[in-house]
Amino acid sequence: MQLKIMMPKKKHLSAGRAPLILFLCQMISALEVPLDLVQPPTITQQSPKDYIIDPRENIVIQCEAKGKPPPSFSWTRNGTHFDIDKDPLVTMKSGSGTLTVNIMSEGKAETYEGVYQCTARNERGAAISNNIVIRPSRSPLWTKEKLERITLRNGQSLVLPCRPPVGLPPPIIFWMDNSFQRLPQSERVSQGLNGDLYFSNVLPEDTREDYICYARFNHTQTIQQKQPISVKVISVDELNDTIAANLSDTEFYGAKSHRERPPTFLTPEGNASRKEELRGNVLSLECIAEGLPTPIIYWIKEDGTLPINRTFYRNFKKTLQIVQVTEADSGNYQCVAKNALGAVHHIISVTVKAAPYWIIAPQNLVLSPGEDGTLICRANGNPKPRISWLLNGVLIEIAPDDPSRKIDGDTIIFSNVQERSSAVYQCNASNEYGYLLANAFVNVLAEPPRIFTSADTLYQVIANRPALLDCAFFGSPLPTIEWFKGAKGSALHEDIYVLHENGTLEIPVAQKDSTGTYTCVARNKLGMAKNDIHLEIKDPTRIIKQPEYAVVQRGSTVSFECIVKHDHTLIPTVTWLKDHGELPSDGRFTVDKDHLVVADVSDDDGGTYTCVANTTLDSVSASAVLSVVDVPSPPFDLELTDQLDRSVQLSWTPGDDNNSPITKFIIEYEDAMHEPGLWHHQTEVPGAQTTAQLKLSPYVNYSFRVMAVNSLGRSLPSEASEQYLTKAAEPDKNPTAVEGLGSEPDNLVITWKPLNGFESNGPGLQYKVSWRQKDGDDEWTSMVVADVSKYIVSGTPTFVPYLIKVQALNDAGFAPEPAVVLGHSGEDLPMVAPGNVHVNVVNSTLAEVHWDPVPLKSIRGHLQGYRIYYWKAQSSSTRNRRHIEKKILTFQGSKTHGMLPGLEPFSHYTLNVRVVNGKGEGPASADRVFNTPEGVPSAPSSLKIINPTLDSLTLEWEPPSHPNGILTEYTLKYQPINSTHELGPLVDLKIPANKTRWTLKNLNFSTRYKFYFYAQTAAGSGSQITEEAITTVDEAMASRQVDIATQGWFIGLMCAVALLILILLIVCFIRRNKGGKYPVKEKEDAHADPEIQPMKEDDGTFGEYRQ
Repeated sequence: MQLKIMMPKKKHLSAGRAPLILFLCQMISALEVPLDLVQPPTITQQSPKDYIIDPRENIVIQCEAKGKPPPSFSWTRNGTHFDIDKDPLVTMKSGSGTLTVNIMSEGKAETYEGVYQCTARNERGAAISNNIVIRPSRSPLWTKEKLERITLRNGQSLVLPCRPPVGLPPPIIFWMDNSFQRLPQSERVSQGLNGDLYFSNVLPEDTREDYICYARFNHTQTIQQKQPISVKVISVDELNDTIAANLSDTEFYGAKSHRERPPTFLTPEGNASRKEELRGNVLSLECIAEGLPTPIIYWIKEDGTLPINRTFYRNFKKTLQIVQVTEADSGNYQCVAKNALGAVHHIISVTVKAAPYWIIAPQNLVLSPGEDGTLICRANGNPKPRISWLLNGVLIEIAPDDPSRKIDGDTIIFSNVQERSSAVYQCNASNEYGYLLANAFVNVLAEPPRIFTSADTLYQVIANRPALLDCAFFGSPLPTIEWFKGAKGSALHEDIYVLHENGTLEIPVAQKDSTGTYTCVARNKLGMAKNDIHLEIKDPTRIIKQPEYAVVQRGSTVSFECIVKHDHTLIPTVTWLKDHGELPSDGRFTVDKDHLVVADVSDDDGGTYTCVANTTLDSVSASAVLSVVDVPSPPFDLELTDQLDRSVQLSWTPGDDNNSPITKFIIEYEDAMHEPGLWHHQTEVPGAQTTAQLKLSPYVNYSFRVMAVNSLGRSLPSEASEQYLTKAAEPDKNPTAVEGLGSEPDNLVITWKPLNGFESNGPGLQYKVSWRQKDGDDEWTSMVVADVSKYIVSGTPTFVPYLIKVQALNDAGFAPEPAVVLGHSGEDLPMVAPGNVHVNVVNSTLAEVHWDPVPLKSIRGHLQGYRIYYWKAQSSSTRNRRHIEKKILTFQGSKTHGMLPGLEPFSHYTLNVRVVNGKGEGPASADRVFNTPEGVPSAPSSLKIINPTLDSLTLEWEPPSHPNGILTEYTLKYQPINSTHELGPLVDLKIPANKTRWTLKNLNFSTRYKFYFYAQTAAGSGSQITEEAITTVDEAMASRQVDIATQGWFIGLMCAVALLILILLIVCFIRRNKGGKYPVKEKEDAHADPEIQPMKEDDGTFGEYRQ
């Protein structure tokens, strides 16, 4: 396939690109003329227009140029020829126009001040440099001056002048002390653009002896120092009469009051001022105000908005800077100084002027004989610059005429040029603020095409990206460029290819099929040149597994993953960055093939982590943010304000939330007077709040601390606030838990929970204890006691209700009237036993007891309940008396009956009932006796089977340990068990109750039996006990049983069978080895198809089907 793209003089770009129309002269000007071709000089390097030199070093004025033939150089100084041969201190570099003035050996730099211009000339023309103004730098000393101490009142404004010596260039100003430490600056104290030090108001700490202004001259690397200025700030309120009498008003700096005042401007003066700045410079506007409190500065542009990306505030917003200023930045700028007492305004009218700047600078022009072309020199400025043309350094108006040249203002038009038209043209654009000078040559040549791009250059490009294939060329006339792909084929015109004016072929979106060899061909009427270029398309590098956003707690480990896929012919390198810089050089960061691991994460590790995969052709990256979270840092700067008797406002500054929002603050307090070192919860406030109004108690020495809480937990406590002691007051509350209970029958013990120190509200805490009988007409009896928790009233009647109250008081007064509490004097033992006690037996283990209540007055205390004492006195079965421990059962309250569970059947019980109060038990009632009926017995204590025979077994047992009545009989049940554990028929046998041994006869020999045995009373059958036993074997029958495996005839029979089997196996083996076949096989062999080859049996086993 062949691709041929012709480069027309007017070329339209492919779809999606803006149309581009280029003049032929512009195409030619873009070409670089090879240095082996004849060409006019071109200035390649020169010193700056304003050249400030160091007077201690040799002066070097640069002027470098190229051309063919190589140019010669000459200089002018202050407009006249500078003959360097006549000055022994001046030398010119060989093959160059650069001058060196050797002033280090002798001579002075001031001698060589002036305006220098270099000219580079050959047979095709002359190029000139800018006017280079040479000035030596200057760093003069400060003039000697005597500085008096400045004394002024606290709060006055002050300006310390600097007035540095005029240097070249101007010095950099800064203020320091004798120790070379910069003086601190703030909204109150700052340095102005002129170097003066401004104080909006002075404070006593501004007093010092060493305010020193320094001027640094960078060119000479010297620093000059002004004499120190001494400042004394005094407070008029602190002056005694003697000092005030000795100080006259003239000794004070200024006469302003030290009281608060609205702002006024220290600089600039008045209500308005003007400022002029040049385009491209930095516009600096300054407003510095004095006042008390210190004013704040604001800036406004009246007729527009401040440019966002070019506006900066310096010097605590006292300086407004706009960089790269343009004419659009002209207008009125208003600065506003404001404090709590008022505001003041100043308007600065800004005008932006402009030195000349290029719109179109003239470009070198290469033409062939007979061609046409133009040179354009277009500039702008404010005011608008004047354009003038020179030819080879001479005003074009006095230069020789050329019929091929026509001047039209800022344009020179050439037509039908010839070789003699070659020259260097200079364009000068100037106004009052500066000038521009540009050299542009016209070179008339006839040259066949050349291609400068190296032959067989290989380009490697990532798929789906633009491919730019270079074909740098030259020729005069301008060659046309053609591109071919492959060795042959017709010309293709496809929109996917774009040809640039410099010969470059662009494939906007290269694909795999773009791979191949491309040929660039350059032609003009004088000849042709071509070059091959090779293009390879590679797969793009991709990150198929990107790192992901992570939130981790401080101290944990986090891992980021980055998996890269790439073209197999390219070798990628994977680099990890943190916040677009290198990873910290820390052993906690580990990088392997696909992962970055950060161990023991700290706060500084938070940020953006980027995985960058680079090859020689492309680079891809993916980022993830790591947020390191933790409990908040403690709050700080606790401050107490609005301090009242019962409240105070606490404010604080939150600590770092450590990337997890603070949800609330917890406030705690310490009472240093009563409970030092013990912190109590005060209140909680939402996380957005940094102040809290706290309710306080009197006579407490408060300290507060604050803790911040987020989703991860609670911060450490803040530092404690200052202490705040509230005033004493009467108690707000009375003691709690007031009770009246007697400890003896004739007293009343009044107890309460005393107030703690925090609740006392003041010194001298005491309690007023009052009491009287509830049912009497007595007055209250009161007693004031110290800070205790009980008081005993003696001589009271037994168990009488009393009304009681306990009131707190301190040195400031009494607490509110307390609540009245009901109490009782001491109890005594009850005097009367319950009557009419009778028992109802419910069953053999349960009985119900009833009694009559005793009179309330006889209880002589709080009724606790009734208590039953009962015991088993005699067994009904044996009639043997023996003592059994008494059991006690208490029934709470005023119950008059109760149940006695867990009784033993067939037993003789005795009980009595007593009433119980807080003091103890009353007398017992008369004993009541009752008997429990029979119950079922427990299981026999044991069962043993002895003396087994062929057909009998003997059973022995012990009676039940708890017969619970009179045993009537025993029941024995038994059944055989066969070899498969199946049970036979069950036999039921009754045995008299007086027996403890029984023999079973007529049983089967050698048989297992299972026995079930239990006792019975009149109430029923008790629990059973089980056992198993086996009858013995009959020896006569056992002797008739013979083991067949031990008989001789059986052994002989088995040997004969084994021998017969062995003989048969031997016969079969012999027949097979002789080739014996089965009859079916013989028939198959006899009638075998001659076309069928027999199958061979490889191993003598059954054959396998094969294909």
